[in-house]
Amino acid sequence: MARRYDCNEATDRATGLREAASAVRRGELVVLPTDTVYGIGADAFGSEPVADLLAAKGRGRGLPVPVLIGSPNTLHGLVTDFSEHAWELVDAFWPGALTLVARHQPSLQWDLGDTRGTVAIRMPLHPVAIELLTEVGPMAVTAANVTGHPAPEDCDAAQRMLGDAVSVYLDGGPTPGNTPSSIVDVTGPVPVLLREGSLSPEELRKVVPDLEVAS
Repeated sequence: MARRYDCNEATDRATGLREAASAVRRGELVVLPTDTVYGIGADAFGSEPVADLLAAKGRGRGLPVPVLIGSPNTLHGLVTDFSEHAWELVDAFWPGALTLVARHQPSLQWDLGDTRGTVAIRMPLHPVAIELLTEVGPMAVTAANVTGHPAPEDCDAAQRMLGDAVSVYLDGGPTPGNTPSSIVDVTGPVPVLLREGSLSPEELRKVVPDLEVAS
């Protein structure tokens, strides 16, 4: 039976975060608010929890699960060949609605899908998400919807779709909107905008003027 906690109420929030952290450590799924849409998350280093996450969404391995982190410092243990451009983007837009596709450390024991040696990584601008990520470490997180349905802007919508596939729901109220994060590939010499979301090419070029836009 799924448990749900109102994170706008102090006592419920503290209990919910504690229960969500315990659930993640047990290999279970949780739903959490972010600054874009609600996400469904699992331990990034647990292959079985990530497989359960993909199954709950009805999503194949061809769309790997992004990773959310609670601090830019966490990047040092997760990525390699991270360029100066990439760090400039982190400094300018994290926490926030920018996902970076980088090469992950080859020594990492995780299975996020068919990543081809890369990871899509972000630090969200949401206090509940950051508090949970700080407690449990990197999480595999993607929109808390069943594939083919709209990404949820509130906890009710997420729970209607995912039900008891999720152990803990953290209800942080409605999200600011359903615009996804912008995705920039920083694996090459020039950053490439793969998906325009909350951040436009013009905003990104203020930091990295040579940004290219994928055709």
